[in-house]
Amino acid sequence: MIYARIAGTGSFLPEKVVTNKDLEKLIDTTDEWIQERTGIKRRHIVADDETTSSIGLEAAKRAMSDAGVGPKDIDLIVVGTATPDKIFPSTACIIQRQLGVKNSPAFDVHAACSGFVYGLDLANRYIQTGGAKTVLVIGAETLSRITNWDDRSTAVLFGDGAGCVVLQSSDEPGILATHIHADGQYEELLHVPNGISVGFDQTRAGRSYIEMNGNAVFRRAVAAFDNIARETIADLDGDLGDIDWFVPHQANMRIIKAAAKKLGMPMERVIATVDEHANTSGASIPLALDLAVRDGRIKRGDTLMFAAFGAGFTWGSAMVKY
Repeated sequence: MIYARIAGTGSFLPEKVVTNKDLEKLIDTTDEWIQERTGIKRRHIVADDETTSSIGLEAAKRAMSDAGVGPKDIDLIVVGTATPDKIFPSTACIIQRQLGVKNSPAFDVHAACSGFVYGLDLANRYIQTGGAKTVLVIGAETLSRITNWDDRSTAVLFGDGAGCVVLQSSDEPGILATHIHADGQYEELLHVPNGISVGFDQTRAGRSYIEMNGNAVFRRAVAAFDNIARETIADLDGDLGDIDWFVPHQANMRIIKAAAKKLGMPMERVIATVDEHANTSGASIPLALDLAVRDGRIKRGDTLMFAAFGAGFTWGSAMVKY
């Protein structure tokens, strides 16, 4: 059997850091309130000359170095992002050029915070069917560009960053199962209301920002995490005890803890990094994964559960033998 195995990981966070104390000077909030409600302490923000592609590029370079592969080895690039550099071409094509990768397919996946898991699902299918042998799956976001810094309900939640995995065809177990879902009836609970064919306005006054019904999103996210994890476990005829590490989308600590509790997963087996970089949407799972690999918590042979939930609503999971 052919598996898609994680051969390398990499991540990148912009140098600029905005702490909760910094936000106290901008909006009516406090460090204590933010930490109590979200678990977030700081977020990284891109500089004016940084883009989704530039931070995704750095994460990809680090993952490629970790895997020991070069541009000639890459057969496919998939980027999960809700904040692409341009309407077109895709951010994946821009990164492809910057890496010096020639002729491989390259495209973006727009599934908001589930983008990385959607990308894993697609890359896994390419590898299993022989369509690719080495794939870059990147999650990269510059959410600060669509964050309303005057809105205290959303300004405290989001940050910028990028993460990447190199998937390679292998006889050894890698991705064991993936499941992805969507339900568009919840569109307006978490969205950016204006776009290209709806309410487009090129003036600064017409800029549109993230809008969210926080309580409704919380309830749906916790339920989705529970359902998707159990669906994946059942598909493999296993149980939750088979999971060494739960690596969820880093939305906020309350959601992570509630999801872990429903799954009966002790926090000692949960990778939580939201305090350091806030919600980075499609970048959050590969960021958390790379951090835990590099600090030695996640080791070769460990079984990982990725789970994500995002606007759409979209949600998905992947069971992975690292």
